[in-house]
Amino acid sequence: MSDDTATTLTDTGEAGPIEAVSGGVEWRRGRYEVSTDPARLDIPGTAAFLGTTYWAQGRPESIVRRSIEGSMAFGVYDGEEQVGFARVVTDRATFGWVCDVFIRASHQGRGLGMWLMRCVLAHPELKDLRRWLLASTSARGLYQRLGFTTLPAPERFMQIDTRASAAGVGGVTGSGDAPR
Repeated sequence: MSDDTATTLTDTGEAGPIEAVSGGVEWRRGRYEVSTDPARLDIPGTAAFLGTTYWAQGRPESIVRRSIEGSMAFGVYDGEEQVGFARVVTDRATFGWVCDVFIRASHQGRGLGMWLMRCVLAHPELKDLRRWLLASTSARGLYQRLGFTTLPAPERFMQIDTRASAAGVGGVTGSGDAPR
């Protein structure tokens, strides 16, 4: 449905009315929809887009598919065309990691990123989570307007980055030097 008629959404401070559908829930605003119905997702298109990002460059479609299956995924739609995406890795009780968020360039600047995140945070199974986490270098201002802050004690958080170990930097070395 993408055309030259730009529809800009006004941020109302909330996701808006929610509707239960057979595969999840949906929100509608103007010509756009946010849906958690996995059957609507364009997984090849999502994988192709993510493969061009700094955080998921080169991630194969098979891994994108598995990551979606293990998460709660949100698609943003202009008619039937998927124009945005986010997923939350969560236990649906206490914690949610927001990741792989994007709005296609042709639909940016219309308030869709803010609305998508308001829908994520308002989802009935997620709205009462105790802690949300995400990492971003490009949309920090948007996330701050939603209440995200920098970690008050980043020294409490740890990681194993197996991508770094492949390059011989940090992470797990695989050299047999495990703690005894």
